[in-house]
Amino acid sequence: LCLGLLWQVIRIGLMAKITLKDCPGLRALLDEFESLEQLLAMSPEEILCRWVNYQLNKVGCKTVIKNLTHDIKDSEVYAHLLVAVCPVDKGPIGLEPLNIQDLTKRAEMVLENANAIDARSFVRAKDIVSGNQKLNLAFVANLFNMYPAMDDAGDFEIVEETREEKIHDHLDDLDAASGKEGREEFAMRNWMNSLGAVPRVKYIYEDLKDGLAMIQLFDKIERGCVNWKQVNMPPFKALGGQMKQIENCNYAISLGQGLGFVIVGIDGKNIHDGDRLTLAVVWQMMRHYTLSMLRHDGRVMKDNEIVAWCNQKLESAGKTSRIGGFKDSRIATSMPVIDLIDAIASSINYDLVTAASNDDEKFLNARYAITMARKMGARIFALPEDITEVNPKMVMTVFACLMSVGFARDQKKEASA
Repeated sequence: LCLGLLWQVIRIGLMAKITLKDCPGLRALLDEFESLEQLLAMSPEEILCRWVNYQLNKVGCKTVIKNLTHDIKDSEVYAHLLVAVCPVDKGPIGLEPLNIQDLTKRAEMVLENANAIDARSFVRAKDIVSGNQKLNLAFVANLFNMYPAMDDAGDFEIVEETREEKIHDHLDDLDAASGKEGREEFAMRNWMNSLGAVPRVKYIYEDLKDGLAMIQLFDKIERGCVNWKQVNMPPFKALGGQMKQIENCNYAISLGQGLGFVIVGIDGKNIHDGDRLTLAVVWQMMRHYTLSMLRHDGRVMKDNEIVAWCNQKLESAGKTSRIGGFKDSRIATSMPVIDLIDAIASSINYDLVTAASNDDEKFLNARYAITMARKMGARIFALPEDITEVNPKMVMTVFACLMSVGFARDQKKEASA
């Protein structure tokens, strides 16, 4: 029991940084026709395997791994991986271990190379040879955290049409009463996973039942707000385990109340039972996180201030678009979003922008707007329909994320001036 709990704690710590927030270069792991959402839906283990393959390709190694057990037993992958990520000031590291036939001795020599860059942790030679999944996962995760060695993905173009065309039609038709995933659940689940929820949230109502994912996220959106001594950790026993999970959910509710969330008619049992009221709490968490990126003089910006900033930015760039709020029908054309992106980054190709004279043209504009916003670094989880239908919740996150990017660019200009 103690070892299981210790592993969970170690795993959470190691996986916390394997996110787009902490390593934007992870976008480079996308295949040509994959979307950002597909990357966000991957488990940390899947992302780490992709990262390893990415590094192997950089140094000309054609091996492709699918797991961190059988595929790494001969240490060949680790030997090349260490060459790929070794910092200039600590290298060079060679491939001499591959000249050794005995796999245990080879693994030990690989670990000596890891020690040379201060990355020998968690795993022993016999753990590599035996393919110990947990310890090898910890070793690779620690190596990623120390030396991600990812190229700058600032200009990396995210191609998302294939993914969106597959999901949009069926998301609209999902019956909320059936418990299946609708657009808001999809967006919020991706947001939770982007912050490094462990384990990953695959089914938003089912995977929040023990309260742990929500508590982790509260700790990420408001550092230091969680007293981990009050949190019940797994494994949960058959007798009394349900009560422990409900206690966690009640604690998550109290954390939200402490941050000023409006939580009425919902308690820990509602979350544990998979009640749709859970979404109201998650939305306020997402809103709090989004607005926290816009702290100014220690104060979180309000909705009307975001609207005012957007309009001022549009005016100063000579754009004619304006918004009166996040319910403004003009947003359905996506022109205020597109013009704001261009005002911030001068990156819009207006030849690709339609007149938005019908629903199809509005959708194309919205999809282009989201693609370009993400390309310049905005952490947007809204879907095109959220813009065309003017969903005020998700529209607010779009403009807030653009404002955050605008702030960051303005500050960088001021610093370099």
